[in-house]
Amino acid sequence: MRGLNLIQHHPAEGPGAIAEWAESRGLPLNVFRADLGQLPPVSAQPVILLGGPYESNAGPAWLEAERLWLAGCLDRGAPVFAICLGAQLLALGLGGNVRRMDRTETGWTSVTFADGQKLNVLEWHEDAIELPPGAQLLASSDQCEQQMYCIGPARVGLQFHPEWNAASVATLNAHFADESPLPRGEPDSAAHAAVFEWLQATLDQWWAVSSGR
Repeated sequence: MRGLNLIQHHPAEGPGAIAEWAESRGLPLNVFRADLGQLPPVSAQPVILLGGPYESNAGPAWLEAERLWLAGCLDRGAPVFAICLGAQLLALGLGGNVRRMDRTETGWTSVTFADGQKLNVLEWHEDAIELPPGAQLLASSDQCEQQMYCIGPARVGLQFHPEWNAASVATLNAHFADESPLPRGEPDSAAHAAVFEWLQATLDQWWAVSSGR
């Protein structure tokens, strides 16, 4: 299938800014709803895994089907760019672990990258990743050390949500109502712009490596 496959796990958690990036690069984005039983064939094709409000090592039957599907793709050498739940699934598939945190990490959070760069990003998670063997830690926050990791240049996991733009936050707040800890009111346009700039550069690098360009 031409383009880039993306796995969505929840109706309120779509590709957001990733769709903007893909459109600007002329790259068709093939969205599969794993929660509705949709998965592409097991293959070595690059794939993006989004987040969702589920336990990565438990959860519904369709999530077990996705874990098996992902294991098959990893066995074939598939490049993966994974976010939150997706990053936890990737870590599990590569021999890592996931544990419950002492408290939930939510809202705008400062992460520090290995090169010293800092970026305010959006978070909403209560689990933390224990890195797989051979993984390189790329970013941390005060509350959660494992904010970004990689195993080689083509398998990248993020605990934070750079794909959540202002429209994403509005959708999540509408869906989860009082349960949502995300910002309300006027969006922080400067913060969203900075995250989008970072996301574009990061996805460009990952896609160049993953697609063999």
